[in-house]
Amino acid sequence: MNAPRVMIAAVSSSSGKTTFTCGILQALVNRNLRVTSFKCGPDYIDPMFHTKVIGTKSRNLDTFFCSQQVIRQLFSKHARQSEISVMEGVMGYYDGLAGTTVNASSYELAKITKTPVILVVNCKGMSVSVCALIRGFLEYQPDSNIKGILLNQVSPMMYATIKNMIEEQLPVQVLGYLPYLEHWKLESRHLGLITADEIVDLKQKLSDLAKQVEQSINIPAIIALAQTAVDISADLPKYQPLGQIRIGYAKDKAFCFYYQDNLDLLEELGAQLVPFSPLTQQQLPEELDGLLLGGGYPELYAKELAQNQSMRQSIQKAINQQMPCIAECGGFMYLHQTLDGLPMVGAIQADCYPTTKLRRFGYITLTAQKDNLLCTQGEQIPAHEFHYWDSTDCGVDFVAQKPLRKTRWNCIHANDSLFAGYPHLYFYGNVHFAEKFIKQCMEYRERRM
Repeated sequence: MNAPRVMIAAVSSSSGKTTFTCGILQALVNRNLRVTSFKCGPDYIDPMFHTKVIGTKSRNLDTFFCSQQVIRQLFSKHARQSEISVMEGVMGYYDGLAGTTVNASSYELAKITKTPVILVVNCKGMSVSVCALIRGFLEYQPDSNIKGILLNQVSPMMYATIKNMIEEQLPVQVLGYLPYLEHWKLESRHLGLITADEIVDLKQKLSDLAKQVEQSINIPAIIALAQTAVDISADLPKYQPLGQIRIGYAKDKAFCFYYQDNLDLLEELGAQLVPFSPLTQQQLPEELDGLLLGGGYPELYAKELAQNQSMRQSIQKAINQQMPCIAECGGFMYLHQTLDGLPMVGAIQADCYPTTKLRRFGYITLTAQKDNLLCTQGEQIPAHEFHYWDSTDCGVDFVAQKPLRKTRWNCIHANDSLFAGYPHLYFYGNVHFAEKFIKQCMEYRERRM
């Protein structure tokens, strides 16, 4: 399989890699190329943004969640129909697990997928020192695979000088720059909560950004670099449908965090996914056999969720009748008795409340303490947490363990029909969890019928 690809990585967070990635993706789309984008790590927001606003097919590639073989298989699956793929890195290029390793870093993903890397360097406040910085990244690992450099916050007058200096001293090509862009800013509000009105604004911003990219970045050279990537084609196993079931999944402004690969896998296993809105619809869709309540921003819409009493009662009734339900993070919060004092579904007899800082952040491995909806006692799955809110009862049916650290805690409410907690799951980390969920939904369907 010919799969041209590049990774846009960076020296550190806030270097500008998202800006460069968005601008390059938009420029490629404007050239009518078939483009696939990937996000390194567990980020929901960037893939959603790339898909909804830029219009690229976008997925996650996460080396903590998946084996090297599965990473190559997922990449091959999604890139197969594309003319070029762009991966966006995470944090600094070599930053990985526990802040002490390169495991689960952008570098590890580039290494596994044999992807040429373009390193974004923010030049604000630097000139000659840029060469020392880049040399360090090139030499830190002998197989860095860094083939190109993009310079951020460089004036047009200084660009040629800095480019020549880098290319004369280092074995790497400078592929362009962006000046300081006063009017270009993607706020988290935009990234996380895309409404129709905001898309219009963002599309104009992206159009303007793409024009700047065409002026100051060598897009043909980036395409040429992508075409040097070697073949890594690998096929995912074909999963046979286990049965025909209907799973409702909450999908609106309050609940929007889903790994598309999770949804695709459930469909491959036989699920018909039925979207519904806890914000605007009065009842669950009819004839459901299972329920997904994904993450999102229920706290921003708590008043509307509280006012929709009939939907809350409909979900509580379904859970009381033991309809299989997975509720992650925001969905878990929605199942509480209250959210910041406002009434919610009431399936979890506890209260959610805001905190002033991240309560749990980063990768974890979950170990089941008893048989439950998704697995048997002792089984494990890699997961991720990121939340500012907390609960008076986070559950005790799994133990979460931080990788490479001794930190661990109890979490998740789980029984034969419910899995509800703050951790987010990625089913390719343990496909058995998805298969067992489908089987439980099938059993519920038989009882319901």
